[in-house]
Amino acid sequence: MYKVDLSPDPKEVAATEARRNREKDRQTRFFNVRNRVMGVNVEALNNQVEERKLQEVTERNKEAAYDTKKVQYDLVVQMLEKEEAKRARRMAKKIQNFRQQKQEFKNRWEFELQDAAQFQRIPVHFQEFPAQFQEFPACFSDKGPFSGPASMQCFLGEDLDRASFLRMQQQQFRSNLERQLQEQQQVKAEEKYADMLSDQLQQAMDIRAAQMARLEESCIAMMSARANDNKAQAAKLAEQQRQEHQCQQEANLSDIQKQITSNLLTENPQVAQHLMAPHRVLPYCWKGMTLQEQADIRKAQEEQRHEKEAQRQAEQALDTEWANQTISLAQAALELEEQERELCAEFQRGLGSFNEQLAKDQKAQQNYLNSVIYTNQPTAQYYLQFNTSSR
Repeated sequence: MYKVDLSPDPKEVAATEARRNREKDRQTRFFNVRNRVMGVNVEALNNQVEERKLQEVTERNKEAAYDTKKVQYDLVVQMLEKEEAKRARRMAKKIQNFRQQKQEFKNRWEFELQDAAQFQRIPVHFQEFPAQFQEFPACFSDKGPFSGPASMQCFLGEDLDRASFLRMQQQQFRSNLERQLQEQQQVKAEEKYADMLSDQLQQAMDIRAAQMARLEESCIAMMSARANDNKAQAAKLAEQQRQEHQCQQEANLSDIQKQITSNLLTENPQVAQHLMAPHRVLPYCWKGMTLQEQADIRKAQEEQRHEKEAQRQAEQALDTEWANQTISLAQAALELEEQERELCAEFQRGLGSFNEQLAKDQKAQQNYLNSVIYTNQPTAQYYLQFNTSSR
């Protein structure tokens, strides 16, 4: 018996499955009305999608950079605000310290009017008075603790602080005298120092003047020596130029004499002949062609002109022949074209009659099919059997 339960070949199965998948993809492309009718460019759409994504990424990056800068600016503003607040607090603290140290309430004029306990602070030297006089003791100075703003402190002929004033005046006089002595000593020291500087400056100027005088003398001597040297060099140069000019004049005269007496300016044609090759000439000594040579050249030119004229006449005859042949060919071509047009017209007339007969036959055949053969209308099931495959 034959063994029919053989396992299929994996390669054939894979190939069959690949063909089946390709057929499905082909049907998907062919039966997709949108792609088939409108012709959507998938590659262009993909490129647009990629460009849109790239634009969105760029915008996000810009927004991120803007947010970062905004955060940085906010931090800078916060730092500036903190610094301004610190500066305001420091200024307020300084103002408060100044008020506490320099503007105490007890140092103001209105403090004496509002201080209710000022009469209870009685000094020690007032305690010897009786109690009925201790409330308003006598005034021993112009700056008593019980003197108000409207109290009269100074009377005619009365000076309670004379002794302290005299001491202060003596101390001030002594300090002024000491200061004046110090100022005078300082002025004398400054004048002495200025005189010393003036003397030193004068000495330095004298030394500098002597040095400049010596330098001037040395410069004058150097300039005189240089002038003498320049004069000697100028005389030497003039003598050298005179000798060079004389040598140049002698060389020019000898060259002129040589040119006149040499074969360079003569008309001797024998000078240009080559010693080793008589048929050649020396280019640097050649004075031109002889009359015989010129006649030979003119004769050769005349022969060339005759040959050129014969060649031109032969070419002209050939061109005439070619022109005649071209005209005859053109006439033959015109005749052939006329015959061809006549044949084409005759063929078109025969073809028209044949097409007319064929149209009549086809119309009769179509009438026969429509009236006799195709009498039943096709259903939807009939159209569904088509386009089931992409092949």
